[in-house]
Formats: sequence, C-alpha cells, structure tokens
Amino acid sequence: MRVTLAAYKVLMSLARVVSPLVSHGSSKLARGVAGRRSAHEKLARWGKEQRDAGRPTVWFHAPSVGEGLQALAVIDALRERDPSVQIAFTRFSPSADRFASRMSVDVTAYLPWDLPGPIGHVLDTMSPDLIVFTKTEVWPVVVDESLRRGMEVALVAGTVVEGSSRLRPLARVLLAPSWRALSRVCAVADEDATRLRSLGVQGDALSVTGDPGIDSAAERAQAADPGAPLLAPFNAEARPTVVAGSTWSSDEDVLIPALAIARQRVPDIRLILAPHEPDPDHVAVLSRRLAADGWSAATLSSVEESGSAHGVDAVVVDRVGALADLYTIGQIAYVGGGFHAAGLHSVLEPAAARLPILFGPRHHSSRAAADLIAVDAARSVVGRDALAEALVAWLTDDGARRQAAESAFGYIHKHLGAARRTAAVLFELLRSPNA
Repeated sequence: MRVTLAAYKVLMSLARVVSPLVSHGSSKLARGVAGRRSAHEKLARWGKEQRDAGRPTVWFHAPSVGEGLQALAVIDALRERDPSVQIAFTRFSPSADRFASRMSVDVTAYLPWDLPGPIGHVLDTMSPDLIVFTKTEVWPVVVDESLRRGMEVALVAGTVVEGSSRLRPLARVLLAPSWRALSRVCAVADEDATRLRSLGVQGDALSVTGDPGIDSAAERAQAADPGAPLLAPFNAEARPTVVAGSTWSSDEDVLIPALAIARQRVPDIRLILAPHEPDPDHVAVLSRRLAADGWSAATLSSVEESGSAHGVDAVVVDRVGALADLYTIGQIAYVGGGFHAAGLHSVLEPAAARLPILFGPRHHSSRAAADLIAVDAARSVVGRDALAEALVAWLTDDGARRQAAESAFGYIHKHLGAARRTAAVLFELLRSPNA
C-alpha cells in the first residue's frame, strides 16, 4: 500500500510541476489550479497569525457546492454545541468560490496540493484538532500526514452509491489505508455504511446519522423572503411557473422543446431557467433560443433592476446563488443533470420548497431522487414528449400537483436532524483525549 501511495505522490508532484501551463485564463481548470498554487500559504498564514491556540480548530473540506452545503449544516450545528470552535474550510472546485466567500468561517481556501510539503505545512501551522471530509472526498496525503501527527480524521455525509468510482479496483487500492484510518464516519444511510465498510472503514468508526444537506435545504427554503427584490416581481404576478435548476445543454435540448408543447395546453406558463454555469455567453445563447421559440425572455438581473416581471414569460438566471430562493415561487421544478453522465444535481432544494420534481433518466447516483420517486413526489422522464406530458399533467391537475408537493416536503420533514446528529459525533471526537 505504501508503494501505491508513493506512486500517487509522484503523479501528484508531476501534476503540480506542469500546472502553471494551464493556470491562465478564466476556465474552471485554470481557476482551480491558480487557487491551489497559494492555498497552503493562505491557510498557514491564518494558522500563524490569527488562530487562537486556546480554542479548538476543525478543518472541513468539501469538493463543491453540494457537499459544501452538507458541511455548512454540520458546521452550524457544531457551533451550536461549542461556539468557541474555529473553522477552516477548503474546497476543490471553482464552482464553490462564491459559496465559500459567503461562509461564516475563520478561513477559507482551495485544498492545497495533496503532497507532504504543502499539506504538512498547513497541518503544522493550523494544528487542527480534527480534519473532516465530506461525502467521499478523502485525500490520501492529508490522511497520512494527519496520522503522522496524531490528528483525528473524520468523514461526514458519507455516501457511496452503487456504481461509484470509489468502488473501482484502483480507487480501492489507493484509498484503502485512508478509509481504515478514519476515526469516525457518519454515513447517510445503512447501505452507505455497508459499502463504506467494504472499502475499509472500521465498523466501530461507523454511525448512520442521515444527510445534513436536508437540514441545509430546509433552512434555506424557510429563510426565503417573498418580498425580497429577487422574489417580489414574481410573487406580484402569480402564474404557473416551472423553475429549471442547474441545467446543462443536454437538459435544455429536451426541456425547451417540451415546454413549447406544454405551452399549447398552458399558455400562461412561466419559465425560470437557471443554467449550471451561467456565464454570459451561455446566458445570451439561451435568451436568443427562447426568444426564437416565441418566449418573451429576460435575464434575472434585468427583472430585479426593473422590479417587475410583467410581460416576461421566460427568465434566464445570470448568476449563481439564487436558485434555492427561486424554487419557492414555482409550481414545478425541473432539476438538471439527468440527461448526461455527470450526474443529477440536488433535488433537496425543490423538495424543501414544496415542489413536485422532474428530471432525466440518469439519476441513479442520487438516492434522494429515488426516494422522492418512491413517494410520488418526483418523476423521471426519458425525452421531450414524456417531459411535456408530465408538465401538463401537474400544471392542469391542482390536486395531483399539491399531493406530490406535500409528499416532497414530507420527505424533507421526515429526515431532518442529520446535521445535529453528525455534529454530536464530531463533538465527542473533539472531546476525546487524542483530539
């Protein structure tokens, strides 16, 4: 196993050497590489200059926004138990840049290169009492260097779905020592715990505490202000509204034609379309495409600036961070990602907003999607005609739509409390003699 780790370090070192070649520009790859270049220095500087050695320090890591929301719910619950705790938060994906900048934590940065030099420097200067990974984001060198220093390492919101890349032979060989070394693992469900155990997690380290992302989604839905500038223009003019969140081109190629069919039965339908990557070029392309299909299209920014959505029947969301609030003014949600291989985006936010949910056929990496289908709160559709039929069915049958909406919210309500249960496990670990 040490040979495997040594080979991993060599490959990671090579990647670090060539990384300057791809660190220029505004692409996600370039931004991520550029952010990692100085991440260890930022974290170390906080550790040297601002960390209070008399207070506990926890380093949370989450790769992107979805996992970050899970981590944030646990962070908030942990601070309820111990307000003195200091939090360092790292991310991997540039998609989480804005999210991380709004987090109420002591320091945030990209994850440094997973190599002994930068990771060891961060651990020595920050001296975290506990390192916490999210979902399945376990980095071998972080774990190895933490163990060398006698530091506790945990995993929260542990999820390993059938077909996960973590179950492949190469990943098993590389990560097996890291899984075995984890002090505590909080799994989302029993089947996750079973798969985590098969990967090497010790049985006495495992707890099933649920999905803290559900608590996060419920809190954000509850906090949405109907009178806020973001929502007031839509609430002032009630119309049957479909909120399509985190869509990719593969979703839009099905969704937009399906909506054209649905408009023949529901002519006053309104669309709010939030692409996963709302860069100006893609927003402009979507706006032109909708206009060509006969929609009166505008950007979310223009609606907010004018304070009115009158005469607008298609809104293209041109920024990130607004989707959870926008779900609260819909009647139906469409969640993107189900028509390509990268996976379905979160269905928890629309469920928390009491919306019935539609998505494409490639949803098997999302347990919540399967659960919502099982309680008739969501439907998977295979193409344009099926999506149009589902939209019309829910938009023209108030009773069926309300029943599906209540089932979605019931699922959320039933599974609340995971963040506090998870925080309780971490709190006990912080109080242990080794922490």
